[in-house]
Amino acid sequence: TLGTQTDYRDGEAQTDPYSPEYIVHSGSVPEILTLATLTWGQGLSAGQAEMEIIDRIREKHAWEAALPPMDSPSNVAKRLKMMEAMERKEWAYREEEIDKLQKVQMEVFKKLLQRREENQNELDAMRLYNHWQNHQKAKEEKIRKVQCDCALMLRKLIAKRKNWMGKLERRDIIKEYNDFSSQTYAPLSRIGFFPDNNSDYCVVKNFYLNTVAGLCELEKSVQHSVSQLKIKAPKPKCTITKTGYIRRSGRLEAVLAQVHQ
Repeated sequence: TLGTQTDYRDGEAQTDPYSPEYIVHSGSVPEILTLATLTWGQGLSAGQAEMEIIDRIREKHAWEAALPPMDSPSNVAKRLKMMEAMERKEWAYREEEIDKLQKVQMEVFKKLLQRREENQNELDAMRLYNHWQNHQKAKEEKIRKVQCDCALMLRKLIAKRKNWMGKLERRDIIKEYNDFSSQTYAPLSRIGFFPDNNSDYCVVKNFYLNTVAGLCELEKSVQHSVSQLKIKAPKPKCTITKTGYIRRSGRLEAVLAQVHQ
């Protein structure tokens, strides 16, 4: 049915309306032929503007039919006067159409300029925001550095104030052994301590190691299998494949050996 076909047809598959062939009898001028310039998608289906054009064409045909014949000087003058009036009317209509077109173009230009200005404002706002962010980061970094310097100076002042009279503090052994950077663990040579002086403090002095008799007795006590070293010579690596090619590692070793020589 018509309703079902209208709801379910594929609009992209529709073609232009069919225009059949026609025959015009001699002496007749159908009104439809005056609209031959209007085609589907370009003037059809007719809107308000197209209807105004059709009305103007009808008025012009009626005006042409009302023109007096050129059979007398008075009719010729009257005809010229009517033609001048029609020409003025046509020029006024053309000027009105040009004004409408210019107004439409001005509206389009205004919209384009407004859009460009909005885009430029967005770009400027983004640039200002990025610039402000960079300044904020630099400001925060500077504040952090000032705070670190302030904390460092405060610690120095606090440490200096603890002994501002130059009084000797009593030795705290627990504190010294709890702090691995104290003089107990890391004494300084500038206060008279030289670690190399007692370099032989941990040297083991034993009868079996310092005398020949001790070494002989130690050797007798050790099992015979311990003194007999069993070292197997390592097998050379096979750098040649079954097909006769040299492996990459073998080529690298050959190059290193050549460079070493």
